[in-house]
Amino acid sequence: MTSDAQPEPGLRKIIHIDMDAFFASVEQRDHPELRGKPVAVGGSAARGVVAAASYEARVYGVRSAMPSMTAARLCPDLIFVRHRFDVYRAVSQQIREIFHEHTPLVEPLSLDEAYLDVTDHLAPGQTATQVAKAIRARIRKDTQLTASAGVSYNKFLAKLASDQNKPDGLCVITPDRGPEFVLSLPVGKFHGIGPATAAKMQAMGIHTGADLRAQDLEFLTRRFGKSGRYYWNISRGIDHRRVSPDRIRKSVGAENTYSADLMTLDQAFEALVPLAAKVWAAVARHELRGRTVTLKVKFADFQQITRARSLGHAVASQAEMLTIAQDLATAVLPDPRGARLLGITLSGFDQDQGDDAQLSLFD
Repeated sequence: MTSDAQPEPGLRKIIHIDMDAFFASVEQRDHPELRGKPVAVGGSAARGVVAAASYEARVYGVRSAMPSMTAARLCPDLIFVRHRFDVYRAVSQQIREIFHEHTPLVEPLSLDEAYLDVTDHLAPGQTATQVAKAIRARIRKDTQLTASAGVSYNKFLAKLASDQNKPDGLCVITPDRGPEFVLSLPVGKFHGIGPATAAKMQAMGIHTGADLRAQDLEFLTRRFGKSGRYYWNISRGIDHRRVSPDRIRKSVGAENTYSADLMTLDQAFEALVPLAAKVWAAVARHELRGRTVTLKVKFADFQQITRARSLGHAVASQAEMLTIAQDLATAVLPDPRGARLLGITLSGFDQDQGDDAQLSLFD
């Protein structure tokens, strides 16, 4: 087990590029009157969900996937603008062309972020950090937008690094720093550990990377199943995943575990509303259209069931998706055991949509 704690042999050079408040920044670029002001893309003050928020809006706590009414309460001066996905997609393609000038190994996660593996595509004497700087400079020159970058020897650390100095920042985590870098970070900051799992870990006294590393592999796999090995690895700065340019998104899902079991159908209906908002915000952000809605229910005794409905056409709106999920819920709820977890997933995308595998918004 000692050897597993070392970075994998043949260290790679991975860059994670993340555009800064992408949709909102495009709107501020194209509409000078919005610059320096709190902007929310998508929704309205009365309804809908925020697809993206400018940094000026984030100061007030406004975040993507937040109900618009909540955002408007947090920031009374918030300016709502309609999304323009054709424009965002065009800018995203511009940026990807810059990536491909440096390496063919580009794995987009969405319109505004991607992994690049430059291990075998560096010019003599060139470093991955120099490539990241060149990409950021070129993005600024060609699009008048800023990007943050993380550079490291694996995907997990590169993504962590890109978030360290946002906006318009660069962070490099070298192999000698990687295992120690994660020790002081809250587990909720780790990519792949969502709010519910973070809360579960905290209830066990696991608050930081150091706490997570203190747990043995047997304990983590017993408590978290197959994810336990992943958690064991990342607490040591280990991530063996490859940059995969040809990955296809299969589904977009959101789920939540509740502190008190849901005992009535009305409670379930109400709980499904924010889940539908989360999923639809991601669908909009990734510009996807799916035909299958799946409801997931985990009961208090941990038995889990799913129910799905496929349409002959793409789901047209958040309201339609929510209605389908609620219809599915009526077939299995209420249940005397109570529901401890609910989830909604949208799938059945066309093969040319999306850029990676399943996107989970909650865990």
